[in-house]
Amino acid sequence: MKSTPFKAHQNQAIEIRFPSATAYAEPFKDVELDVAFTAPSGKTVVVPAFWAGEQDWCVRYASSETGAHAFRTLCSDQGNPSLHGQVGEVNIEPYLGDNPLYRHGGIRVAEDQRHFCHADGTPFFWLGDTWWMGLCGRLSWPEDFQALAHNRKETGFNVIQLVAGLYPDMPLFDERGLSDSGYCWETDLSRINPRFFDEADQRIFHLVEQGLTPCILGAWGYYLPMIGLENMQRHWRYLIARWGALPVVWAAAGEQTMPWYLESHAQKVASRTQLRSDWSRVMAHMRTLNGFGRLITTHPVESARKSVTETGLLDFEMQQTGHGAPTAHHAMRAWQGWCTQPAMPVISAEARYEALEISPTVTARNAREAFWAHALNSGLAGHTYGANGIWQVNAVQRPFGPSPSGSCWGNMPWDQAMLLPGARQMGLARKFLETLPWNEVEPQPVQTGRLERLLQHSPRLRRVAHKLGWLQARHAPVAVGIAREPSVAIAYTVSDQPFSMDLALFKGPVTATWIDPTNFDEHPVQFDVRGHQMHVQPHRKNAAGESDWLLLLQPAALPSV
Repeated sequence: MKSTPFKAHQNQAIEIRFPSATAYAEPFKDVELDVAFTAPSGKTVVVPAFWAGEQDWCVRYASSETGAHAFRTLCSDQGNPSLHGQVGEVNIEPYLGDNPLYRHGGIRVAEDQRHFCHADGTPFFWLGDTWWMGLCGRLSWPEDFQALAHNRKETGFNVIQLVAGLYPDMPLFDERGLSDSGYCWETDLSRINPRFFDEADQRIFHLVEQGLTPCILGAWGYYLPMIGLENMQRHWRYLIARWGALPVVWAAAGEQTMPWYLESHAQKVASRTQLRSDWSRVMAHMRTLNGFGRLITTHPVESARKSVTETGLLDFEMQQTGHGAPTAHHAMRAWQGWCTQPAMPVISAEARYEALEISPTVTARNAREAFWAHALNSGLAGHTYGANGIWQVNAVQRPFGPSPSGSCWGNMPWDQAMLLPGARQMGLARKFLETLPWNEVEPQPVQTGRLERLLQHSPRLRRVAHKLGWLQARHAPVAVGIAREPSVAIAYTVSDQPFSMDLALFKGPVTATWIDPTNFDEHPVQFDVRGHQMHVQPHRKNAAGESDWLLLLQPAALPSV
């Protein structure tokens, strides 16, 4: 029976509910409901529906195409007429607001295969923040969550990375992962907990309403053998059904090939191989359900490419480049990502968490250097920042505490961590880049010493060599990028030593400007030109009293006649 048409605006999700007249003993496992939507253009997408508790199923739909969209339900129990063969219509009307995720659509890979853009082609520079445990009860709704979202939007972030209930640094069903409605799964692993996801809906929808793209990780990698392959595939079907109509990004797992913390060395060797295989099967399953074409990747121990059995499972490459690794390491890892084929956007999705209490504690400068070294050397697709205290949601009375390995990363509360200076510097960096043809900038080869080249595929040995003082800081820029049309060059140096820039790119006079990466004030440059080489040297500290600077080269404006 055809119902009254539903109404929605472009790119905004609408929910349609289907009560079942038949009761099922195990509705989460025994019944699958899909809904086929046909747009005015004739394109049909099949969207999974989700069990909403009791005997209710829901489907969520969104489209950028205006007009009447017809739908028909497809139930695995074809003998249930309340779920199978239901038809209806959704009328999509133009969106006239200013939310970029509704105005331009969710994000996809740009035509150059190196950057991101909105669905309509509008460029998108990924600036992420890390809220791994942002759906748990230790970040209250609505006060805490909305306060943090407002701060991050005002600061300049546009992506929020969080985990859908199966959090890192804790065992299954650890009380630190509770929400007001319990855990995301029942403790006997018989089914998901719909009430947990009702709560999570408020948070995910709020991010989208603020113009922040949720990047949703399904679980931390080690949970897969704990709950089983079939349950993890059901978990991901549920997430895609629940949030796929929203402008989200999917990341299959966090540290996808990382075994459980307390396994023996021999167990971990075997587990890494099995996790790579099994998570790749989960990702292949995700692709069969991804009717809205949301980006799919995974968050790795080192590299997403190394975490899967075939690169075709990835739309873009996330890297984890190390909390304690030197800046040159972040630069080198980015360059490797840029050079590896097939080409795809590359971002560091976990770098140097500001205020992380390792030895020594990570500073704003460390986080800033990791940003510029990696983002410039990987082609300026974007970067994800992290603040210790936010990722694990520390509260004054409820610090997260130690991980299963015994490490405690620090107890700074989240509302203090959100005011750390590095976050503001990231937001200013994005604002600065968006004044330039940032998505035309290509990295130039990273200069490395002989020992660095020998150790480039051995991150653990690199860390040892760095601690022993065998890898010395280079005085040349750690990152250089150029755009040929229009001509622009950007260099980032962490030293006050002189260096040279090749001016062959420019056809005429050049304007050179020092950009302070802590506040983005501009300062004049004193330089010498010999042939095609410009020789420059920072002659002052930046506003933070430190020695890192950006050098911006652009064609000089011709004098008016």
